[in-house]
Amino acid sequence: MTRVPTSTYRVQVTAAQDLFRVVELLDYLHDLGADWVYLSPVLEAEPGSDHGYDVIAHDRVDPDRGGAKGLAAVSTRARELGMGVLVDIVPNHMGVATPRQNTWWWTLLEMGPGSARAAAFDIDWAAGDGKIRIPVLGSDSTDDVEVDVDAGEVRYYEHVFPLAPGTTTLAEQHYELVGWQRADHELNYRRFFAVNTLAAVKVELPEVFADSHSEIARWFDDGLVDGLRVDHPDGLHDPRGYLDDLAEVTGGAYVLVEKILEPGEELPTTWATQGTTGYDALALVDRVLVDPAGQAPLDELESRLRGLDAPLDWHAMIHDRKRDVADTILGSEVRRIVRELPPPVVEPGGAPATSVSPVVEPGGAPATSVSPVVEPGGAPATSVSPVVEPGGAPATSASPVVEPGGAPATSVSPVVEPGGAPATSASPVVEPGGAPATSVSKPVDAVAELLACFPVYRSYLRPDDADAGRAHLDEAFAAARAHRPDLAATLEALEPVLGDPAQPAARRFQQTSGMVMAKGVEDCSFYRFSRLTSLNEVGGDPSDFALDVAGFHAAMAHRQATTPHAMTALSTHDTKRGEDVRARIHVLAETPRHWIDAVDQLLTAAPIPDAGFAHLLWQAVLGVWGSDPDDVLRERLHGYAMKAMREAGEATTWTAPEEDFEAAVHSAVDAAFDDRGVRDVLDTMLGWVSAPGWVNALSAKLLALTMPGVPDVYQGSELVEQSLVDPDNRRPVDFEHLARVLAGESDDVRGAKLRVTAGALRLRRDRPELFTGYDPVGVTGEAADHAVAFDRGGAITVVTRLPLGLNARGGWGGTHLDLPPGRWRDALTGRGHTGPADVADVLADHPVALLVEED
Repeated sequence: MTRVPTSTYRVQVTAAQDLFRVVELLDYLHDLGADWVYLSPVLEAEPGSDHGYDVIAHDRVDPDRGGAKGLAAVSTRARELGMGVLVDIVPNHMGVATPRQNTWWWTLLEMGPGSARAAAFDIDWAAGDGKIRIPVLGSDSTDDVEVDVDAGEVRYYEHVFPLAPGTTTLAEQHYELVGWQRADHELNYRRFFAVNTLAAVKVELPEVFADSHSEIARWFDDGLVDGLRVDHPDGLHDPRGYLDDLAEVTGGAYVLVEKILEPGEELPTTWATQGTTGYDALALVDRVLVDPAGQAPLDELESRLRGLDAPLDWHAMIHDRKRDVADTILGSEVRRIVRELPPPVVEPGGAPATSVSPVVEPGGAPATSVSPVVEPGGAPATSVSPVVEPGGAPATSASPVVEPGGAPATSVSPVVEPGGAPATSASPVVEPGGAPATSVSKPVDAVAELLACFPVYRSYLRPDDADAGRAHLDEAFAAARAHRPDLAATLEALEPVLGDPAQPAARRFQQTSGMVMAKGVEDCSFYRFSRLTSLNEVGGDPSDFALDVAGFHAAMAHRQATTPHAMTALSTHDTKRGEDVRARIHVLAETPRHWIDAVDQLLTAAPIPDAGFAHLLWQAVLGVWGSDPDDVLRERLHGYAMKAMREAGEATTWTAPEEDFEAAVHSAVDAAFDDRGVRDVLDTMLGWVSAPGWVNALSAKLLALTMPGVPDVYQGSELVEQSLVDPDNRRPVDFEHLARVLAGESDDVRGAKLRVTAGALRLRRDRPELFTGYDPVGVTGEAADHAVAFDRGGAITVVTRLPLGLNARGGWGGTHLDLPPGRWRDALTGRGHTGPADVADVLADHPVALLVEED
C-alpha cells in the first residue's frame, strides 16, 4: 500500500544549505509537526545553481549539495524521527549552459548524430543540415571563436565546446554556433520553455528513461526516499506513460505532479499520481478571502489607469500575449510542429498553402518579444529579428522540406505557389527598429493561432486514448476559426492531423502548448493585469475575482472525493508573491476607495509613464512594506521592479530596454524610501491593511493546512512569507530563530502563525483519523458570511474572512457556530468550548480555531 504523508515541509537544498544542513533541521521540522521533508532537486546541477532544475548528471546526487552521503544522512535521521522523504525530480530537460559539465551533452556535441547520447536529446538534425544550432554568439560572426586543436576545444569567451576527433575547423563540427537572435525561429532542439540552456530529454525512450532514472531507482531500492514530485510533466511526450514507467521504478510510491490546472479542468484519472502540487488549492483559498464588492471599483480604477472605456479583457489579453510568444520566442517550436506535418497542408482545390505576413497586434502594431531569458554572460536569449542570414540570404531550412523537383527548400516553413513557383512574401510588417519582417506560411500562422487559442496547458491524446483532452483541442479550433476566418481552409486541413495521436505533429503540438501558455500567461500577462495582483498566481485565473463560502465548500467536497492526497500549498519556489503578501493585498478589495486615493497620490508624487504598470508595482511595494530594513527592502524592490517591467514587455523589454521608462520606475521605488510624501501614503495604507492582512494570513494558513489534501509548508512560511517572485523567494531562512520561537525561547510578533502551523501539523500527524472526510459546518447570524467552517471527520476548522468588513460592522454580534453537542478543545490554544457556540467566543484568542472533541 502506498505510504502517504500527512504533511510535507519544502526545503531548498543548495551548496550553502546542503543535505547535511538539512539533517540538522530535521529535529525542528519534526517538532513543528511536519511528517515528511520535501527536498528541492538534488541530482547534480549546473555549477552555482541555487534551484537545481538545471540537472547535468542523472547518475549521482550533487556533490555540492551533499552528495550520496548527504542524502543517506537525511534519510537515516528522518527514519529515526518517523519522517518520510520526498524529492523533486526533473525528467523533462537537462542543463547545457556549460557543456563540459554535462557528459551527455558534451558527447553529443563531440560525436554528433552517431553519438551514444544522440537519442537522449530531442533534436531535429535535418533542420540544421546535420548540425545542432547553439545560439551563443553576439552576432552571426564567428571572428571571436577560437579553435584549439591541441586542447581539442572550441572556445567563445566563457563558452567551451568539444572538437570532433580528427577535425581542425569550426565548419567540421556537429554543431553550428549562431547568433543568439536566431533562437526565436531557427533552433532545432526542444528546450524548456524559451530557455536555450535547458535542453529537453526524450525520456519516452526506454533506454533514456533507464539511464536518466538510474540514481532515482537506487533511492527506492535502498529505501532512502519515499515519494517524488515530478517537475513540468506537460513537457513530456506522454505524461501518462512516463508516470506508469515511474511507478515501476518506485514500486508505486507516492508521486505528485507539478501540473497547472485551469479553472474547471480535472487531472486525468488514468495517471499514476496522487495529484498536483497544489496551485489549484491555492487559488481557492485566495478567492474565498477576497471581498467580491471590491471588483467593480477596482475594475474602474484599472480601466481609468489604462485609458479604457471598459474593464480590461483578461482572456483577450492572454490570447494576444500567447500569440506573441508563438510568433517570437517560441517560433522555433512552432516551425518544428509544421515540419512534422504530413505533406501537404493544402488550400481548397489542392493548391499548396500560400505565404502570409505575420499576425500583428490590434491597431497594426507588430508583435513584440515576450519574457526573454538571459543567457550566461548577460546576452539576452530572445529577439524578434527576421529569419534571414546576414546580408539578406534566407535561413537554411529545417527538416529539410523539399521543393517540387526534389531540390531542398531554403526558407524556414517553405511553401510553394500553385504550379511550383516559390511562394513570395505577402505584405510584410515592420519589426521594431524598421527591419522588415519575414513572411510565414499559413500552416505556421495557423499552428501559432491554435496555440494562442488553446484553453488549457495541453491535451493528452494517446493512440489508446484519443479523447484525453480532445474537447480542449476542439475548443481551440473553434476559437481559431472565429478569430482568424482567413485561416479556415488551413485549419480544416490541420484538424484531423492534430487530432490524431499517431501523428508526430500532434504529439509535438501537445508538448508545445504548455510552453506557450506558461510564457504568455505566467511570465507576461501576470505582469500586465493589475486589478488585484494577489490573484495573479500560477494556476489561477485573475479574472475570477472571488469565491463565496458555498462555492468553497463545494470545491472542497469535490477535492475530498477525487484527489484527497494531492498537495495543498500557499507558497512555492514559483509563486509570484508569497502567501502573506497576497493576504495583505486581498484587503484592498475591502477598502478600494482608500486604495484608489492612495494610487492617485502615488502617481502624482512619483510618476511612472505607464500607470497600469505603476498600479502593479505599488501593490507589490505595499505587500512587502515594512518586511525588512530599508536598505534590504530597497534592493529587493529594485530587483522586483526590473523583472516585472521587463516581463510585462509593454514599455521596456529584456532585449530592448527603454532607459527613460526604467529610470522612472526605479525612481519611484527610491521615492518610497526617500520622499516623505510617498512614504506617508504607504504608511497610511499600511495602517489600513496590516492588521486585516494578518487575519487573512492566519486564515489562509489554517485553511491550507486542514483542507482536503496533503499540506506543504514552504521553508520559513510558518512564521512569515513576504517574498516576491524568484529569486526573492529563495533567500536564506533563519531556522535557528524559528526553532527558538517554536520552543518558546524567543518572542516574535508573528509567532501566532507559527503556533497555528504547529498546532495543525501536529494534529494531522498524531490524529490522522480526524482528517478523512469533509462536511461544512453551519454558521448562522448577522456576520455569518465572515466565517468559513468545516469538519474533516472530527477536526473542525473555523476561520475569519473579510476582516475589515467584520470590524466595520462591530464584530460577530450574535453569530453562532453549529458545533455539535459535547465538549470541544481548540488545538491551537487549549481553550474548551461547548456546542453550539458563539463564534465570538470560539475566536476570542485568534481569528482562527481548530476544534477537536474531547474524550
